[in-house]
Amino acid sequence: MKEEFSTLLADVKEQILYLQELGVESFEIDLPEIESFKFQVQSSKSEIPRERLEKFVPADEILKSVAAINPKAENEETKTARRSLLESTKLSRLPTLPKRNTYPVNKINESAREIEMPTKQVEEMPSLFGDVIETLPESNETIEEIRLDIGNCTRCPLHKGRTKIVHSTGNIQADLMFVGEAPGADEDASGLPFVGRAGQLLTKIIEGIGMKREDVLIGNINRCRPPANRQPTLPEAHTCRPFLMREIAVVRPKIIVVMGNTAMKNLLDTKEGITKLRGEFQDYFGVKVMPTFHPAYLLRDPRKKREVWEDMKKVRDFLSKV
Repeated sequence: MKEEFSTLLADVKEQILYLQELGVESFEIDLPEIESFKFQVQSSKSEIPRERLEKFVPADEILKSVAAINPKAENEETKTARRSLLESTKLSRLPTLPKRNTYPVNKINESAREIEMPTKQVEEMPSLFGDVIETLPESNETIEEIRLDIGNCTRCPLHKGRTKIVHSTGNIQADLMFVGEAPGADEDASGLPFVGRAGQLLTKIIEGIGMKREDVLIGNINRCRPPANRQPTLPEAHTCRPFLMREIAVVRPKIIVVMGNTAMKNLLDTKEGITKLRGEFQDYFGVKVMPTFHPAYLLRDPRKKREVWEDMKKVRDFLSKV
């Protein structure tokens, strides 16, 4: 440590002597956490051997900074001498001072940093206007106009095997709406949604919460029956879904009960499964959505009826408060 300090003092002394030779009378140095110090250079110039000058010839950038400290230090005579000196030597840098400490004292592992300097948790200030919630767009059209726009639809391949287009039916001013996947054979034949065995079970579910079928609106993501009752493909669902969304914007129900995995994923545009989201209210542009099992699934597994009943009680309790 003593040797390093001695070397440091010797190099600083040589640099000060060189600045003295240039005629600098004073200069300032800013040190961290210490007020600015002003070093005074003695006015009497000492003779510096030419070998030392040639060894410590500064670069143009350093000479410019020196001139900026004391603009009067350079006159035309010294400028000429400096150019001559620079041309006569290849050295153009001041010597590099030795490093006082090469041990990486500031390097610590990430776990230690987390313990020593924990991240401060800052609570976010509430928005001036509160949370921005997306809501249903205002609609100036009617259900009849939407059906006229659908027309004799041939927008997707499902039209090739259908018998009838199955539109949403029921109360167009309903607070409660049910949405399924697509029509089945009975629906395709009659043109009405949920009229087969699954539809009869849905009617009992509606009556179980103290309502009638004519009090609600019932529809599907797709309006044409897929072959052999298969699930609609993603392009088929995306082709037909906008009409259902337009109907929802017209009716503006308070709750939508979405039945089955396919219907839920297409309405909410989510990749989560029905078993994960079932029984918990979701949001669809400000409208409460209750995912639950499809009545056709309950016919195959009656044990799930209890879970659907719990979901419907939540729907009933919510509607009783609004």
